[in-house]
Amino acid sequence: MEMLKTAITPEAFEQIAALPENANRILELIDGEIVEKMGSNLLSSRIATRVARFIDQFLDANPIGHVTGEAGIYRVFGNNFAPDVGYISKAHLPELDYEHLCPISPDLAVEVVSSSDREKDLAFKIGNYLAAKTVIWVVYPLDKEVHVYVPGEPVQTLDINGTLDGGNILPGFTLAVKEIFPQ
Repeated sequence: MEMLKTAITPEAFEQIAALPENANRILELIDGEIVEKMGSNLLSSRIATRVARFIDQFLDANPIGHVTGEAGIYRVFGNNFAPDVGYISKAHLPELDYEHLCPISPDLAVEVVSSSDREKDLAFKIGNYLAAKTVIWVVYPLDKEVHVYVPGEPVQTLDINGTLDGGNILPGFTLAVKEIFPQ
């Protein structure tokens, strides 16, 4: 006999996430299930910090949007995702909200894979991000690769010699893949 899974609504998720006992937890709503983002590892965290820093420096000179860390939660088709690094343009979200999660998908989501990530959750997130017209950079620290997902285009795999390009979402932004991996 198969057990029925009760899906959590986005509204119920927000109430649960707002409980005092969840104040220091990063929770995502993935396909109706609450998933806690577990502390990854120092290497993955360092890489995410580096990517965020490079994007933030670009935005200092080109104030066209906002960069967020893994505590920044975005609503994507009824799911609540917390990318390791997110970017959203000021055209889509002029100001950051202090009280609520972002009600729309980011323009760019960066996911740095760690041993605690579930492959099925990552695949689900990528599918939803693409459907929402979000570009995704999936960073694989051990392989020193970045898989670039752009809606409507084939996946591109960049190795240590490749260069990430901001395309239409971060015009003029480029980042050598080798720069995101600590020496």
